[in-house]
Amino acid sequence: MKKTVLYNAKIYLEKGKFAEACLIEDGVITAVGGSGTLLIGNYGADVIDCHGRTVIPGLNDSHCHVLMVATNRSYVPIMGSSSIDEVVERGRAFLAAHPQASGLRGMGWNVVDFVNGEKRDLVRQDLDRVSTEIPVYFNRACGHMAVCNTKALELAHVDAATPEVPGGVIGRDHDGCPNGQFSDNAKRLVEAYIPEPTAEETAANFADVLAYAASRGLTSVQSNDVGTALPADQAYAILHRYHDAGQLLIRIHEQSAYADPAEFERYLNTEKKDPRYDDVLSFGPLKLFKDGSLGGRSALMREDYCDDPGNRGVSVRTDEELDAFCEMADRHNVQVVCHCIGDGAVQSLLGHYEKVLRDGKNPLRHGIIHCQMMDRPMAERLAHDGILALEQPIFLDSDMHALETRVTPALARTSNAYRTLMALGVPQSFGTDSPVEDINPFPCIYSAVTRRDKRGWPEGGYFPEERISVADAIDCYTIGSAYAQFMETRKGRIKEGYFADLTVLDRDIFTCDPQEIRDIRPVLTMMGGRITYRA
Repeated sequence: MKKTVLYNAKIYLEKGKFAEACLIEDGVITAVGGSGTLLIGNYGADVIDCHGRTVIPGLNDSHCHVLMVATNRSYVPIMGSSSIDEVVERGRAFLAAHPQASGLRGMGWNVVDFVNGEKRDLVRQDLDRVSTEIPVYFNRACGHMAVCNTKALELAHVDAATPEVPGGVIGRDHDGCPNGQFSDNAKRLVEAYIPEPTAEETAANFADVLAYAASRGLTSVQSNDVGTALPADQAYAILHRYHDAGQLLIRIHEQSAYADPAEFERYLNTEKKDPRYDDVLSFGPLKLFKDGSLGGRSALMREDYCDDPGNRGVSVRTDEELDAFCEMADRHNVQVVCHCIGDGAVQSLLGHYEKVLRDGKNPLRHGIIHCQMMDRPMAERLAHDGILALEQPIFLDSDMHALETRVTPALARTSNAYRTLMALGVPQSFGTDSPVEDINPFPCIYSAVTRRDKRGWPEGGYFPEERISVADAIDCYTIGSAYAQFMETRKGRIKEGYFADLTVLDRDIFTCDPQEIRDIRPVLTMMGGRITYRA
């Protein structure tokens, strides 16, 4: 039996409670207590001196796309561009380094980041500056809006006569000609004409993604890769390949999206029954989409966008489709998690979920991913029904700048309301939606605790009454995320009988200046007693 003792530490057990040491036996925590007691009582064990550092449970991102992160490593790196010109320059540099490319993809531009030059969304003429010979297609950071160059429009045969797409928007100039912008379902008109990295390229990149996640203190992710990053068979094959080889450095609970209920049922009868699934790789919930994004003005709203009269966003799935998916999931005892950002989307989805509640309860723990725009009655309804909120506080970094112009002050006040939802008893978990944001959890915790952007604005915090404590934010990222995947009795705490999933931090997250939380780095990460990262 392999034994390890972590000692001389500040180990977070739960709010207000800490210990000095913990004993790990065969990947499970079997004791917590004082350093002297555990060291003397376990002579011969491997020992790790934490030098007084803070230790927290391994962090668990409750919604991201790790295989999409791997795919994006083959894209033009445009995230963080400070201007339209910089996006163009990065595209040109990538093409110069890859002269044989038959098309370019990128993801990550965000008008909020454009602090130099024009502050507007990209259009096709911008990407024509990258190339007029090959198609260029750059997704906005949210992934729900993209822009392409004129060559891509020509290849896709999209012009002024192209009809609108249900659940999507084709951006157009004043004369009706496409301006290169596509939102949600309309993106399908062009995507097929832009070369994608192969599944093998994604698989090769995946090792780096896993190592990076472990280096940032993650020991678990709940990841939607099936149906988003790759087709189902390809995504499942890569996940199993890494798992079978013992190369997963984080636990992966797969959130799967399917084209229609028939495809969902097919995989329920095949993939879900694969005997290889265990505590490291698990078959998780059905993932659905209801709307788009706030940044792309495609989040489904109950009222018009203040800065775009007549626009209330899009409904990506019809009511009939959502009912069919939810009914099938209920029949097979499968959890459902659905992307909803706008208040219209949240309101609609609650109605669909309430049709499959059991005696008014939510035993399958259906949840809403993002769950951003709501009024108080909607939040109370969420609490009454026991619906989970799988949230991304890091979205505030850019959304707080957009909310002031896009929605009413009253709606902005009651949205992203972490403290209110906590007080109402709504089960909450945190994540990043990476690659929409960096998978690093500490900027996300910083956003929840301070409600400031990366530059520290506004000084008092955006609607500061909705700030939560560091302990609450860590709980949302650990035990809250574990609850979202029915694992709250096995992980999410440093506690006897729980997996030895933990991370040792380079500074005390509980006492450091809140502005430093963004910059915290783990010095050691452990998953199931196995060291997956050491600084």
